[in-house]
Order: sequence, then C-alpha cells, then structure tokens
Amino acid sequence: MDWDDLRIFLAVARAESLSGAGRRLAMDASTVGRRIARLEQAVEAVLFAKTPQGYSLTAEGARLVGPAEAAEQAAAAAAEATRGEAGISGLLRIGAPDGCANYLLPQVARSMCEAHPGLEIQIVALPRVVNLSKREADMAITVSPPDTGRLTVQRLSDYHLHLAAHADYLDRHPPIRAPEDLRQHRMIGYIPDMIFDRELDYLSETGVETATISSNSISVQMQAMRSGAGLGIVHDFAIPFVPGLRIVLPGHIALRRSFWLLRHADDRGSRRLSRLADALIQGLRAEVSRLEAMVLPAATGRT
Repeated sequence: MDWDDLRIFLAVARAESLSGAGRRLAMDASTVGRRIARLEQAVEAVLFAKTPQGYSLTAEGARLVGPAEAAEQAAAAAAEATRGEAGISGLLRIGAPDGCANYLLPQVARSMCEAHPGLEIQIVALPRVVNLSKREADMAITVSPPDTGRLTVQRLSDYHLHLAAHADYLDRHPPIRAPEDLRQHRMIGYIPDMIFDRELDYLSETGVETATISSNSISVQMQAMRSGAGLGIVHDFAIPFVPGLRIVLPGHIALRRSFWLLRHADDRGSRRLSRLADALIQGLRAEVSRLEAMVLPAATGRT
C-alpha cells in the first residue's frame, strides 16, 4: 500500500470532502477522487460514503484510520531524522482565537521564522476551538483547557483584560465613576449565542446585561471601540494597537484569563513539534509581557 495514498485518505477523512482535502494537499479535487478510488480498489473495500454533508467514513474506512495515522507518524519521524537538529523547517499551522491570532501571533511568528528560515507558519483564526483530531492545525491555542479528547495540554500564559473606551467616546458622554454609571452608556461585546467558550463571557463582569453592538470577533469589537461606538472589555495586550483607547474603572472591573496550548496526543514523540511548541510558548509569553507593559500600571491598577 502506497503511503501517499494513505496521506490522501487521511486528508479526505479529516476534511470530509474531496475539495477540502485538495486544498490541504494543493491537489485538484478530481485527482483526489481518483486516488481514493485507486486505494479502495487496492484494499477491496469502500472507504467513504458520499452524503449531502460530504464524505463520511464507512466502517472499513474507520478501521483504516489508525494504521494510516501510524504510517503518518512514522513518515514524520523519518523526515525529522534526516533533517537533524540544526534548524526547523516545513509547515506549522497554528489555530488560535481571534484576539491571540490578531494581536500576538503575527509578532511571535515573525520571530520564529527569523530564527528558522526554512519554517512556514499558517495562523488559523477561528471563532471556535480548532479540531486537532481532523488535523485542522498542528497545534491550537485556547482560552480554557479541554475536558475531553486525546490531547496534550500546556498552560501558555496568563493575560489581563479591562473595560475600555476611546477618548472620543468618553469626551462625548457622561463621566463613569462607578459600575452603576455604565447603564447610561453603550456597551460592545460578543453575540451571546455565538460565545464558544465560557471564558469569553466578559459582559457579565460589567453588570450590564446586553450589548448595543456585538460581534463574534474581538477585532470587530475593537474597531467599534476605535470608532467611538461604546465601551467594551478588551485584552490589555491589544490596547497598544488602538491609540486613544482608555481603560475605565480599573479598580472595579479587571479580568485575568489564560491561554492553553493543545497538541494531538499522537504528536508527543515529534521532536520537531516539541521544539516548535517550546518556541511558541516562549515567544507568546514574552509578547504578552511586552505589550501589557506598554499599558500604564497606574491605568490598570497593577504594579
């Protein structure tokens, strides 16, 4: 059995479509279909059932996933052995929530690529947890540790959030001296039924029940605040990116959250991914510290 056929089989199993697998493999969907047909002929079994939702594994296909993933790990280990330890090359795909992906990972990725010229990094910003079982990414950053799944979990870094608004908004509206004053103001936050992790339910910390402007993207919320549309809970590390943004009620509303790094349990033996994970952890911690230090301690209530 050809390993390359198994590689294509895994891509279809994870993407649940020929076109999705083709995009991941940089291959035409019709070619993917022909290769799957060739593999099915070789194993004398139908591996996928075509449904309105896409391609789903048959019982025979599900039995092939384990051996195919074992072959994938063996191929990766062989590639690592030939590359040696001098530098890290190849593709790394990182899944992350919106705030981390927009305000932290670009700088961290730059440093990692400068240290390893042969490295290519893809940042996947999704309003949900990246599915590592389907290999949507090599590793994922989340705002809470998972309860289930064959994953290795490492604490990445703590970070802080505060209520903030643009100076233009604050100049045009009544002063805010206590949390009760917020009832006179417009709030910006997440769409309630699109909050994919309980740690993102920031609005409840303000005592205000509903947001006037809401989005499932923290970047959209930040742009709304930049325009002077209202107040919202923001990451301290994102504040330096929005000149004019001011922290409000630091002594009353101050949140701390954590980022977690997730990897598929089968990747524990990969020296390459372990080295990349270490570089990512060090880089992200340093970037959170650098950006948060730019926010005046007097304004945040921290020392």
